[in-house]
Amino acid sequence: MISVWAPVAGAVEIEWSGDGAPVVREAMSRDDDGWWHWDGDPAAYQTFDYAFVLDGAEPSLPDPRSAWQPHGVHSPSRFFDASRFVWSDQQWRGTRCGAGVLGGLVYELHVGTFTPEGTLDAAIERLDALVAIGVDLVELMPLAAFPGDWGWGYDGVALYAVHDRYGGPAALQRFVDAAHARGIGVCLDLVHNHLGPSGNYLSRFGPYFTDTHHTPWGSAVNLDAPGSDGVRSFLVDQVLRWFRDFHVDALRLDAVHELADDSPHHLLVELSDATATLATELGRPLDLIAESDLNDVTMVEPTALGGRGMTAQWADDVHHALHVVLSGESQGYYADFAGGGEREEAGPLAVLAKVFTRGFLHDGSFSSFRGTLWGRAVDVDTFDARRLLAYLQTHDQVGNRALGDRLHATLSPGRHAIGAALVLLGPFTPMLFMGEEWAAATPWQFFTSFDDLALGEAVSRGRREEFGSHGWSVDEVPDPQAVSTRDASVLDWSEPGREPHAHMLGWYAACSALRHRLLPIGSPLRLADVLVSFDEAARWVVVSHHGLAIAANLADHPQTVPVPDGAVPLLRWADHGSELRGISEEGLVLDPDDCAVLRLTP
Repeated sequence: MISVWAPVAGAVEIEWSGDGAPVVREAMSRDDDGWWHWDGDPAAYQTFDYAFVLDGAEPSLPDPRSAWQPHGVHSPSRFFDASRFVWSDQQWRGTRCGAGVLGGLVYELHVGTFTPEGTLDAAIERLDALVAIGVDLVELMPLAAFPGDWGWGYDGVALYAVHDRYGGPAALQRFVDAAHARGIGVCLDLVHNHLGPSGNYLSRFGPYFTDTHHTPWGSAVNLDAPGSDGVRSFLVDQVLRWFRDFHVDALRLDAVHELADDSPHHLLVELSDATATLATELGRPLDLIAESDLNDVTMVEPTALGGRGMTAQWADDVHHALHVVLSGESQGYYADFAGGGEREEAGPLAVLAKVFTRGFLHDGSFSSFRGTLWGRAVDVDTFDARRLLAYLQTHDQVGNRALGDRLHATLSPGRHAIGAALVLLGPFTPMLFMGEEWAAATPWQFFTSFDDLALGEAVSRGRREEFGSHGWSVDEVPDPQAVSTRDASVLDWSEPGREPHAHMLGWYAACSALRHRLLPIGSPLRLADVLVSFDEAARWVVVSHHGLAIAANLADHPQTVPVPDGAVPLLRWADHGSELRGISEEGLVLDPDDCAVLRLTP
């Protein structure tokens, strides 16, 4: 049976086309809930595409729940039977052998630029490289079908489909199965707060959007206005099918603070509870990771205690604190993270210390970028730091820069190594952005390929005007619609095998191995157990927690950094694989932009 929710339509027909045969239209029957059903056998139309005709209007429209758009988002859908795939992951217990994502190493990956081919099948060929650095979970940027070949994925319009240029839904099943065979879980990035501007036909079918609320993209997705029950079902069913039919292990939910929902039962609570029920049924952990700008750990508190029930949330405050310490940038939203002025924190190292011990900088304090008090304090005695994802780089923090330049492009290798150690061996759940592990020389830029030429021209002009207003030359800003912009962002897989990239890759692998060996799986890492000592003027910092310490010298000269008594050196950036220097009574001598990882004895 094929069904479609179209409560406002007076008549709906299904239209079959393709294979050189005449177009066939058949009437559908309606039930009391606004669903229309076709009771024929889809197997009879295996080589055909289908679309819906609403009240006789042309053109026919793709299925809102289409799994496959082989000819693009404006064209008919194709039936996809997810049950036909033969899985080999029967022994898969879930991410980290059933422990779930918390504390594991997450790797954010964009399918379209991870390899030159830009497909899920090509990405399979690079999974062993992720195994080598200890990746536990691959987070795939959005796969929902969008107009054109290339894009970041946040303009998806067919939310149930897998972008055909990446290989379509069958390729995703192959990718997940291959990842599981290597011990890697898979996370999908989902966008529920808006749809893209081209190819979005949902409002033709029903009240998917409402003017009760507005978002940065316009009318809000309808989560609490009349007709919202059908819209919420659309989103909940989509979430569960990725877990059930595609065997994914986690979902990252984009910008959940833009999910406008004043109903008594917030959509995130509904998603969390439904996911927990399915996890019990499947017998493996299923994780939900939120991107939230609210600085409020209610997001990750259990729904039974009034929380939203997410497993974890991205922690931009950790990123911003690290970025300012390492790069010295302090403009825009980085200003507060430099400390000083009216802030209690005297400088960037004091800010870093607060973030590592209290979770957020803005925890009810004033945010100058937002112009208001922001966030909520965290109970450090009970809060598990692993519920915050920490990162040096993400698609946003790189791609939203004018040139898409990666953080390490402006840092010394030692500064990059310091940041990597603090992320990989800190108390939070670490996440990498593809290529950072070998200090990729390729940028990662903002690119699109809208087939609507007027829209594409508007995007290109808007991008250049935005950065032109900040002092950039228009000619310097890459044109998002140019194929060369996507091509420039593709990883160069020859780099990891040569210097200086190979040494950085070895550092990432070594830090990851220490995390996996020394930090317990499945045990909380309380913020209260994190200690940070630092000297703002001397430019050194030591972060200690749960039997580990990371000591870093950010000065431009060698100096002795005091470390905890009984500390045993395990790894040091400047030693380049030679025997580690011991610790004197004064501390550990570190070169400029040098760091060391130490084990703390009881």
